[in-house]
Amino acid sequence: MSGLAFGPAMGKMTVMTKNREITWDDLESLAIGCGILGTGGGGDPYIALLNVQKLWRQGSRFRLVDPFDLDDGDLAAEAAFMGAPLVSQERLESPEFCARSVRAMERHMGRPFTAVMSGEIGGANGVIPLMVAGVMDLPIVDADTMGRAFPEMQMSSFVIDGVPMCPLTMSDIRDNEVVITETADPVWVERISRVICTGMGSTASTCCAARTGRDIKDHGITGTVTQAINLGRAVRQANADHADPVAAVLAAERGVALFSGKIVDVARRTTAGFLRGEVAIDGLDGDAVSRFTVDFQNEWLVGRRDGELLVTVPDLICILDSESGESIGTDAIRYGQRVTVVSLPPPAVLTEPAGLAVVGPHAFGYDVEYSPLHGKGAS
Repeated sequence: MSGLAFGPAMGKMTVMTKNREITWDDLESLAIGCGILGTGGGGDPYIALLNVQKLWRQGSRFRLVDPFDLDDGDLAAEAAFMGAPLVSQERLESPEFCARSVRAMERHMGRPFTAVMSGEIGGANGVIPLMVAGVMDLPIVDADTMGRAFPEMQMSSFVIDGVPMCPLTMSDIRDNEVVITETADPVWVERISRVICTGMGSTASTCCAARTGRDIKDHGITGTVTQAINLGRAVRQANADHADPVAAVLAAERGVALFSGKIVDVARRTTAGFLRGEVAIDGLDGDAVSRFTVDFQNEWLVGRRDGELLVTVPDLICILDSESGESIGTDAIRYGQRVTVVSLPPPAVLTEPAGLAVVGPHAFGYDVEYSPLHGKGAS
């Protein structure tokens, strides 16, 4: 039986008691966890958190739905924002802005959505479904399509499994709306939408093709909202106990510590709607006299120690503040910060041959082979 049912009015829904409410305390934990899973990108979740907390104070409540409680015919909106992380600091997202593309998709389909889910659990995009839920009175599905953040829209479990991305709706703050009905392949969805996004000022709200309950159960990466909440809660608890929050992250996610040091150089530029560059870290303590460099395209992509390749996508590369354990994004990293570089295991679908073709090093232009740090990836 589905946990969702339409009420008397079109688009209104009731939620069975089996589904749980996201608590006020969960909100901050979610933002921290999404920041870490964002691997440097996905947008800063702090502004999204403030928006969600404001919605809570205004009376909104957020209901989390187990994807396996969905009926096969239920329709979930895959909501996200697209753009360069730096731009999102200057042009802040709002709940209504994030919901515009979802409403546009409903008009295009001629049907209402049953729920909302994240396109990527990393960064602000992991919190944005709550912003949409708050203004559209929709429950949130405990799933996403990446298990982290990636810079390009087609880098998702749905695309890996051959599920179409179109139609796609895009909206900006000027009341411009675009519907992409069909493209040659998923890469062209990214190319065309990126050009549109750049024209919209390098930030836009998006909604991919409606995801059915069957699609999510078969092709989604499930349980990731709960994963982010639990990860953020572990960091907060470690800080409250005056314990090592980085160690708490590693324990919660079966991660590996790669390097600890001080940021000594950041090369960063915004081009074609992406934030690109490289960061250099000089080692401290046990990593003294070594240097670690990380390339990024919105997210951290490739890490090298003293020039030797150590870690690549799709393994999660996270740069954490060594004191707080919270993530530092590619848009916010700066000289002098004391950081720890860690790697967390990716969802298994990303490490299979079909997944590596979409999200492995070759997909980002690197002539290197993926060598996993974490076995076959997380289940």
